[in-house]
Amino acid sequence: MRAFKTFSGRVAPLDKANVDTDQIIPKQFLKAIVRSGLARGLFFDWRYRADGSAEPGFVLNDPRYKNASILVARANFGSGSSREHAVWALDDFGFRAVIAPSFADIFRNNAMKNGLLPVILTAAEVDRIFAVEGEHPGYELTIDLEKQTVSDSYGWSARFEIEPFAKKCLLEGLDDIGLTLTHESRIAAYEKEHPSPYPTR
Repeated sequence: MRAFKTFSGRVAPLDKANVDTDQIIPKQFLKAIVRSGLARGLFFDWRYRADGSAEPGFVLNDPRYKNASILVARANFGSGSSREHAVWALDDFGFRAVIAPSFADIFRNNAMKNGLLPVILTAAEVDRIFAVEGEHPGYELTIDLEKQTVSDSYGWSARFEIEPFAKKCLLEGLDDIGLTLTHESRIAAYEKEHPSPYPTR
């Protein structure tokens, strides 16, 4: 997966709490077993009307937020069923991070294992981001994972917490497969010393 170190990006304000995974990626898009192409289904029921036309009132249909890469939302983001597709859809759409006062545990773990950084800030800090974004078109934030800070060009910054192991994996771009491959030489040595008792072709 892509490493996450320091990243600056345009903010998209999703002023909703309890955004669940059914809303992030509806069930009809869960047939896919690849990560690409899922951007089409992201927030599908909010982005589109019943006739298939775009819903003009939804934030991601607003031209001002085209190419936004940091999503800011309210509490309990990612609740609901455990579908990794929700993270894949956000990533495929172009988001590198989601900022909220809290996340559902399964979504947060899935996000970190796929290179999408979930940043927990206080409700007051998130309120401040919404307010400043509304006053400054093109508002951007910079996230420094090494320093565990979120900052803007107006002199504001906030610190967030993250588990040391998850931080290391994100900084080095290591998913579960990547972590396994860091022990490749030891695995090969073990296999050499313990040959398979079954015939191989």
